[in-house]
Amino acid sequence: MVDILIVEDNKELADLLCDFLRAENYVVSVADSGEKALTLYERYGARLLVLDIMLPGMDGFGVCAKIREQSNTPILIVSAKTGKDDKLNGLILGADDYIEKPYDIDILMAKIHGIFKRRYFHDELRDGNLRLDRVKRTAYKDDVPLTLTAKEFDLLLLLMENKGKPLTKEYLFSQVWGSDSFSELQTLTVHIKWLRQKIEDDPKDPQKILTVWGKGYRYI
Repeated sequence: MVDILIVEDNKELADLLCDFLRAENYVVSVADSGEKALTLYERYGARLLVLDIMLPGMDGFGVCAKIREQSNTPILIVSAKTGKDDKLNGLILGADDYIEKPYDIDILMAKIHGIFKRRYFHDELRDGNLRLDRVKRTAYKDDVPLTLTAKEFDLLLLLMENKGKPLTKEYLFSQVWGSDSFSELQTLTVHIKWLRQKIEDDPKDPQKILTVWGKGYRYI
């Protein structure tokens, strides 16, 4: 998974932003169209989208809507469209923030750092009797360490970060295994079963990881 997916068809501007972000040790990918952005997101995932609106083909509003159908990944819109209606449309579609072009690079970087700090830089994720340490990649139930494989940890973390939101099997698989993986989708079902055995009080009657029939799974 990359840290930041920049969706920008102005190559000079995209390259400049990449330089600043990589200097801050972010892993960055770039898409110059809406369709390419969705392809890269499905294949590699991203922790943040920096999204232009005026793109060839599908515009940024369309990309934002598509991403929100499957994920609550933070989206920062960066656009020369400065009208009130454009800003409202972006926020209504699910963007986390909206900054106008031309922007001050220091302000943009501050907004990006702020999103990462609020969303990802807290070491621990707690929910009820479950606790995950993102840095040490350890998990606990009732403060007792759980023995999780790397994929089990990634899967549980993704589910907990999207608490209450149904996630499709295809999305979960692409985020944890990658769309280029040689594994089969059935691998996800097996890992969900293993997770339930480790975190549920009664794995046969799960109360945390629920099946959303015909779609995927939801952590509650």
